[in-house]
Amino acid sequence: MEIPSLHSQKELSVCKAEDCQEDAVPQKGVPAPGDKVSSQLANGYSAVLSPTEGDDTQHCIPAATTAPVAEAHQGERETWGKKMDFLLSVIGYAVDLGNVWRFPYVCYQNGGGAFLIPYTIMAIFGGIPLFYMELALGQYHRNGCISVWRKICPIFKGIGYTICIIAFYTAFYYNTIMAWALYYLVSSLTAQLPWTSCENPWNTGNCTNYFSEGNATWTRHSTSPAEEFYTRHILQIHRSEGLQDLGGISWQLVLCIMLIFTVIYFSIWKGVRTSGKVVWVTATCPYIILLVLLVRGATLPGAWKGVVFYLKPNWQKLLETGVWVAAASQIFFSLGPGFGVLLAFASYNKFNNNFYQDALVTSVVNCMTSLVSGFVIFTVLGYMAEMRKEEVSEVAKDTGPSLLFIAYAEAIANMPASTFFAIIFFLMLITLGLDSTFAGLEGVITAVLDEFPHIWSKRRELFVLCVVVTCFFGSLVTLTFGGAYVVKLLEEYATGPAVLTAALIEAVAVYWFYGIARFCSDVKEMLGFSPGWFWKICWVAISPLFLLFIICSFLMSPPQLRLFQYTYPYWSIVLGYCIGTSSFLCVPTYMIYRLISTPGTLKERMIKSITPETPTEISSGDIHLDVTV
Repeated sequence: MEIPSLHSQKELSVCKAEDCQEDAVPQKGVPAPGDKVSSQLANGYSAVLSPTEGDDTQHCIPAATTAPVAEAHQGERETWGKKMDFLLSVIGYAVDLGNVWRFPYVCYQNGGGAFLIPYTIMAIFGGIPLFYMELALGQYHRNGCISVWRKICPIFKGIGYTICIIAFYTAFYYNTIMAWALYYLVSSLTAQLPWTSCENPWNTGNCTNYFSEGNATWTRHSTSPAEEFYTRHILQIHRSEGLQDLGGISWQLVLCIMLIFTVIYFSIWKGVRTSGKVVWVTATCPYIILLVLLVRGATLPGAWKGVVFYLKPNWQKLLETGVWVAAASQIFFSLGPGFGVLLAFASYNKFNNNFYQDALVTSVVNCMTSLVSGFVIFTVLGYMAEMRKEEVSEVAKDTGPSLLFIAYAEAIANMPASTFFAIIFFLMLITLGLDSTFAGLEGVITAVLDEFPHIWSKRRELFVLCVVVTCFFGSLVTLTFGGAYVVKLLEEYATGPAVLTAALIEAVAVYWFYGIARFCSDVKEMLGFSPGWFWKICWVAISPLFLLFIICSFLMSPPQLRLFQYTYPYWSIVLGYCIGTSSFLCVPTYMIYRLISTPGTLKERMIKSITPETPTEISSGDIHLDVTV
């Protein structure tokens, strides 16, 4: 599209003041003759129309002309093709692998059905308000997690860089879990699943197949075929001595993760209009498969034992602080505020989109998915306990990925039509992971493209390729024989504490520095109504305390890491904290840089640094283009 010159008088309509009021974009009140008429455009642009001295006419830019002028500096922002594209993308991001393996385990460990009480309270007063806030910020300011701070509180811009680094750390290990699932999926394409027998090259003398061998005796040294398949064939963890000796790289997992990253690249390289179509498959497929697995699990013998174990309330647990910490952590990491993804996704919405409704719908869907996933997992674990003639607690002792790749995989292998159920189960895990990876990387891509449009706005495909290649090489350390040790370390220490702290500072910056009144005014401008007192109280006090509560609990009792028979040495915990701190250093570093580079006295620098940046007027003849810089 041809862009008219700012200096061209032919593009201007010479009109009387009342005519200018009719044509300028948009109008707010009726300016007096001789006043400057400012027309605010999207993304911080405004056209200021200055009358020529001694002239009773004004130059004004009609809508058809003003919009292209803005686009000359910042191209028209992409929007979602359909409202459902956005909803499915946000749901796909919020509903991830953690809903399937982490929530069921956390629930039964912390009081069963009684855990749902603190979980619901933490969701209502902590998780959902933060989720709502990020959607509002993204939709109103239409920027990613870096440049949005120019319009909120510039001194906190380092939060955006911290979030981007955390996203990379997450991608380094999260996609490796999908690579494991893909390896399982490929291995499932056989008449007999390979983790059903002890006669494979990777099996040891301790392998005991109690399902097919009627006289098998289970001892404390026994290992199941599923456990040996996971640890000795998929991970090959026996070839590593620990973090101090990770061993070589598994070429099978390298091929799997290359395929994963190829799918990721071609799903997000063109922007949200492309990824918005992909999520119609990746976000809906898990629900179909969950329903199939739920029906199948409910019909298995002993399923009721698993359900009772899962939801049987232990009311005494509610008196333990750890249960409330677990509930707060679970809802925060499940909904996912603080990762920059919600800001990025909402920035592609139309200005008047009802994000309030989106926040509530997505949060409810996410929580219900976690609950249903627990039924899917524990009906099958009840079946395993029935077959083993053991208590469900013995069967369900595996945590994290092991719950899926050992316990659940073993149960599937001993069902009728086991190959079919194995294929759809691991396909579900892959689709759950893909949605979250699309979202996490889109948060980084949107942030960088918005911050450096002059470099990357026309080279999105190249930048996405750079991001994906960086994530691939960063993932190589997790593809070693001891890669599972690295995955757990990164998951527990490198990302969790850092993103919690970044989210806390983000909340304080928005609610206390930007101001709750201004924030509510922004919301009213988009939705037509102002948030009620409940949301204001949550934003100003409860949500920041919610985050501070989780952070303090983590620092006071950091998790003791152990994987299989390996106990993490003390130096590895220090390493984990260092990795997490490395991302958070962006916040104080940028604050110092901002104060040093801002002119004026220290007081003036502080005031300028915490005040949203006003548009800089760039004079161009009789037209002044205001650009937020």
